[in-house]
Amino acid sequence: MSAAADTACPAIQAGLTAEAILALLAPLGGAKDPADRWGLTVIVPREQLRAAMQLLRDGETTRFDLCLDVAGIDYLGYPDWRGPRFAVSYPLKSTVFRHRVTIKVQVDEDDASVPSLHDVWSSCDWAERETWDQYGIVFAGHPNLKRLLNHHEFVGHPLRKDYPCQKRQKLSVNDPMVDQLQAKLRALGYEILEQPAVTPGMPLTQKEIAK
Repeated sequence: MSAAADTACPAIQAGLTAEAILALLAPLGGAKDPADRWGLTVIVPREQLRAAMQLLRDGETTRFDLCLDVAGIDYLGYPDWRGPRFAVSYPLKSTVFRHRVTIKVQVDEDDASVPSLHDVWSSCDWAERETWDQYGIVFAGHPNLKRLLNHHEFVGHPLRKDYPCQKRQKLSVNDPMVDQLQAKLRALGYEILEQPAVTPGMPLTQKEIAK
């Protein structure tokens, strides 16, 4: 055997069938989403979301080590829809096995909140911020749930189906984002020795001064 063969990455192993993954999630209330006709989407109750995700990530036969996205869904106006207005979809992939699954959680409009998974997969941190920013779905327990794509003065959530698509919202003052910078430095192991003076930044627009 050559030295190159000794250091080669191990081959991807055969994964579980869709039926086997469904059987693992059934005790947690998981059920196949009939709307997914091409892949495997499993709807789980909100209160079982973290338990289901940790099972899929850590299980010896599952090893879903990648959360590819956190996607919001607004069913407002969807033909013949009678369920909750919103859902959050999590496509998962295993780099160890040949299997994928999408987990979906449905939430009502008046209680649009799901547990944060930022500590289960680090990729969920910014993905949850994006989904909250665009859909207004709260991720309970997120350490810094602030706008990511829209500016800090933005009002509303533009990917909701009832948001007026022609509405424009101007930014008047820059966001210094000092809190986000400090959080990143602490995550990298740095200690903040001095708190800087935070200013709101320069106004981007101003009225013309009458002469």
